[in-house]
Amino acid sequence: MLKLRVNGRDHDVDVDPEMPLLWVVRDVLGLTGTKFGCGEALCGACVVHLDGEAMRSCVMPARRAVGHEVTTIEGLSADGSHPLQKAWVELGVPQCGYCQSGQIMSAAALLRKKPAPSDAEIDQSLAGNLCRCGTYLRIRAAVKKAAGVP
Repeated sequence: MLKLRVNGRDHDVDVDPEMPLLWVVRDVLGLTGTKFGCGEALCGACVVHLDGEAMRSCVMPARRAVGHEVTTIEGLSADGSHPLQKAWVELGVPQCGYCQSGQIMSAAALLRKKPAPSDAEIDQSLAGNLCRCGTYLRIRAAVKKAAGVP
C-alpha cells in the first residue's frame, strides 16, 4: 500500500511500488488528463509535477512519489482558470490535443522558475515535449501570453 498525495488529496493505493506513476494516476485514480505517449520519457505527454518539478510519469515508479506532492493537469486548476490553460484556449493552441497536458505542465514548471521567459528559454524548456501537429509557435505564444510577456 502506497500513500500518495495527488492534487492536494491523500490516496492509499494498493499497487506494485514499481508501477509507473502514470498508470497509478490514470488507471487507479482515474485522472486521465495525463497521457501515455512513448513510455520511454522521450515525448513528454506524461508530464506531471512532483513538488512543482516537471517529471515524466511513464518511467517514474510510484514509490518515488511517496512523501511528495503530485500535481496532474487536473490539479493545475479545478476549473481550467490557470493562466496557461486560458492562454491555450484563447490562442487555439491544440490541434489533436494529445500532447497538450504535458506541454502545459512543462510550461507551468518553467513559469514557476522563470516568470518572464525569453523565446529561447521557452523553446529550451519545452524541447522535450513533442507535438505531432507542430503547434510549437502557438505553444510559445501561449506561454508568453500566460507570462504577460509581449
